Amino acid sequence: MKIDQYSLLKEKLSSNKFSSIFVLVDDNTNKFCLDIFLEKTKIKQFKKIIINPGEQNKNIDTCLIIWDKLNTHKADRKSLIINLGGGVLTDIGGFVASTYLRGINFINVPTTLLGMVDAAHGGKTGIDFKLLKNQIGVFNDPLEVILDSDYLTTLSKDEFLNGYAEVFKHSLLTDKNDLNFNSLIKLDFYKDVGYIIDKYSQIKKEVVQKDRFESNHRKILNLGHTIGHAIESYSYKSSEINELKHGEAIIIGLITELYISHKQLNFPLSDLVNVKKNVLKYFKTVDLSDKDIEEIHNLMIYDKKNEGSKINFVLLKSIGEPLIDQETSKELFVESFKFYNSSL
Repeated sequence: MKIDQYSLLKEKLSSNKFSSIFVLVDDNTNKFCLDIFLEKTKIKQFKKIIINPGEQNKNIDTCLIIWDKLNTHKADRKSLIINLGGGVLTDIGGFVASTYLRGINFINVPTTLLGMVDAAHGGKTGIDFKLLKNQIGVFNDPLEVILDSDYLTTLSKDEFLNGYAEVFKHSLLTDKNDLNFNSLIKLDFYKDVGYIIDKYSQIKKEVVQKDRFESNHRKILNLGHTIGHAIESYSYKSSEINELKHGEAIIIGLITELYISHKQLNFPLSDLVNVKKNVLKYFKTVDLSDKDIEEIHNLMIYDKKNEGSKINFVLLKSIGEPLIDQETSKELFVESFKFYNSSL
């Protein structure tokens, strides 16, 4: 897989199709991943743009920095941006490319598990606005996505495991018995990572192919994200809890939304308990007060899936059987956090 992808990429880069090539990195991927990428692609002529890492920098200010660098180096419509990094970097890099000169080509090279199975695919680009997740963006597909598990060796254990939140989500959405949650947890999350990247990124690709612009079916990919995104946004503005990684917030969202699914749609209690028990082997619990939960509920009103004042959830009737555009009561929302915080 890696040899073929890099061979095709080298052909494209040496074809003189592009007037100039830019490689977008953050401080971390510049230090740990760029040399790996250059060794594999043999790129000689390129301009490097470095940004600060982290969700807190996925904003319009960072876009201004990148646009200014592109302009300074006289990027034109035949220029190419290669986004080398995790989900934050491919999101913002794709957005910048899609809007500079009304759109130039870009290639995503995800360097985290989360990016490889989820963020780098599907054509969603975007930035946060006033700490609200992905409020500004466009749909635009990358020219190519390079999947190379070698980059995962540069990650800390926590950052590596962070990507499994999206893998867990995909395994709850699929109706394929060999890929569902109960099959996933039998795998070795380290030794089988190549297989996991291949199979679980494909789940997202198949969903996107049916509904590219998220008008209906693609909404199922937001399982765990209505609550999860609100928690993630809250963690960046609150002094009460530490800033959370995307995966850490989504795990809380998955557990609470599956509890709501159990109460509203009879999602099996045995599956709910099994999911909670297994995902919390890899993610720490976060202590959230009643005040925190109230603030999180207030933030959900800004979720992109909402219609008017209606807060939309993706809920499950069973593993592999999601329902979109579901509402719930505030009381049940609060109750779901009591389940999250309870011991098994």
